[in-house]
Amino acid sequence: MFERLREDIRMAFDRDPATRSVWEVFTCYPGLHAVWGYRVAHFLWQHGFKWLGRFVSHLMRWFTGIEIHPGARIGRRFFIDHGMGVVIGETTEIGDDVTLYHGVTLGGTTWERTKRHPTLGDGVIVGAGAKVLGPITIGEQSRIGANSVVLRDVPPHSTVVGIPGTIVGSTESLIENGRINLDHHLLANPVAEALEHVLKMIDDVNARIDAFHPESSKDKRSKDLEQDLHKEQEKLERFLGGGGI
Repeated sequence: MFERLREDIRMAFDRDPATRSVWEVFTCYPGLHAVWGYRVAHFLWQHGFKWLGRFVSHLMRWFTGIEIHPGARIGRRFFIDHGMGVVIGETTEIGDDVTLYHGVTLGGTTWERTKRHPTLGDGVIVGAGAKVLGPITIGEQSRIGANSVVLRDVPPHSTVVGIPGTIVGSTESLIENGRINLDHHLLANPVAEALEHVLKMIDDVNARIDAFHPESSKDKRSKDLEQDLHKEQEKLERFLGGGGI
């Protein structure tokens, strides 16, 4: 037991750059307190003390703002950063070295008493406010962007963003030398990429039309129209870059 506690405290130094001392981690990290409370509740749950396990879970929710059902299965070096608003359902399965940020929900989608919550592979990172719903599997070393809503299986080493969650790329190892890769803000924008493809297709169509009517390019009205098109395209490109309209 004490070895697990030491491992948990060492893990906080690897996952949170704000960590300054062991005493601070031991007394001021609600994510760790919730995990420690979960282990007690899970032990009770497994040994048939269902109500008592739920009651311990309820107390930890009251103290930490984090709700972990005692029936969930959680691996080693699990870390919840900040943690307020995290909800982990009964049939959730979480591998080793997983990190959740505040506001994450690992929720169920059916009334049937079967596997109805997600499975997270080793090394998964789930960003703030993300919702992972249903008996789906998030492959190892995958990254879920903040506020995404994931409803389908995600293969290993994938990056997912958006509503509904869309795979936008692959990831390298998110845990290096025991430390988490904190560049989780470097995510693609699938909507912007789709619009860029549409704009490219429109440019190709315009070029083909101009090839059929080369004399129209000399017309003043045609030149004014082309200038207007360029202005609108610049506005779209500024919007896609995050500059607004």
